[in-house]
Amino acid sequence: MSPRRLRWIALGLFPLLASCNLLTPLAFIGEHKKKISAEFDKLAGKRVAILVWTDPSTLFDYPYVRFELGTYIGDKLFQEMASRKLDVDVADPRDVEDFLQRNVEAQVDPQAVGTAFNADYVVHVELYGFQIRDPDQPQFLQGVIDASVSVYDVSADPDQLRHYELMPVECRYPEGTPILMSPTNSPLVREATYRAFAEHVARKFYDYTVEL
Repeated sequence: MSPRRLRWIALGLFPLLASCNLLTPLAFIGEHKKKISAEFDKLAGKRVAILVWTDPSTLFDYPYVRFELGTYIGDKLFQEMASRKLDVDVADPRDVEDFLQRNVEAQVDPQAVGTAFNADYVVHVELYGFQIRDPDQPQFLQGVIDASVSVYDVSADPDQLRHYELMPVECRYPEGTPILMSPTNSPLVREATYRAFAEHVARKFYDYTVEL
């Protein structure tokens, strides 16, 4: 085949190759997102109380952790539901904490908390692992919160299912190497851990997407 004919064939193929190069990334890239459905999708339009339980030793070191986590979870849940045009009425965590202080037995009684605040559901978070400082290396900071999460249906009839167990939450911040402790870093790590944990708990109740 002559060089001139080869040149014309190459010129003819060039637009096709160019168009293939333009189209191929679209086929492979796509959305690259995955929809995650809510584990429990019945909170919309309901009144909800957040009940956080932790052991006495954690409360001794962090006396406000119950109130703080309840606040972070409640705020995140309200904001995310509202952004999806799903109304949810969250009982004020300050009032819940005051109630728990005056009624110690209610700390392990979702029904009592739900009834006291006229809630339809109680989101019950039980901490079984909590730290801000690394116990093996106390000069380092790494927030860890491990917890079970369940929902208690306050208004359910006695012959209906009242208690729904959801997947547990395991939260680490930072996820990799711990951070050296300092007066500045300590509150920052604690707040970031609370925020990450609150997001993990709150997103159990609405659909969301994740990057693949």
